[in-house]
Amino acid sequence: MTPFAKARLATLSLPAALMAGALGSQYIGHLFPCEMCHWQRWPHYTAIVLAFLAFLVPARIGRALVALALVAVLVSGGIGVFHAGVEYHWWPGITRCAATMATGSHADMLAQIMATPMIQCDVAQWTLFGISLAGFNAIISILGGLGIFLWWRGR
Repeated sequence: MTPFAKARLATLSLPAALMAGALGSQYIGHLFPCEMCHWQRWPHYTAIVLAFLAFLVPARIGRALVALALVAVLVSGGIGVFHAGVEYHWWPGITRCAATMATGSHADMLAQIMATPMIQCDVAQWTLFGISLAGFNAIISILGGLGIFLWWRGR
């Protein structure tokens, strides 16, 4: 198997495995995703499609698709870093799914509470060794994406 064929397979496998974990935690583990969790999924979906398409086109185009898929995996990792930071309260979230409230009248606060989704972006539903699912996505996506790229380009 050529280095490109291995990179193509690895680039398809990484986001597919991460999405299997995310969907498994949702449908088997009953950990429902917040808005920022969905943000992390979209680049993985994109990476899966791009890596799959790389199997169907000439190698010249396939290499570009694999590179774009790796960029998408890294983007998901970057979103995971941001989301983990929101969960650990290192910085505020930018969506209405964060529990932080703007000051105002009681009516404004009640309206904001009622408009806030039940799944909070700034509360980790599950952790292992203090690392949330967003944190694991960040670590695996960034290290995995960079690892595949460096291994592929180092050949």
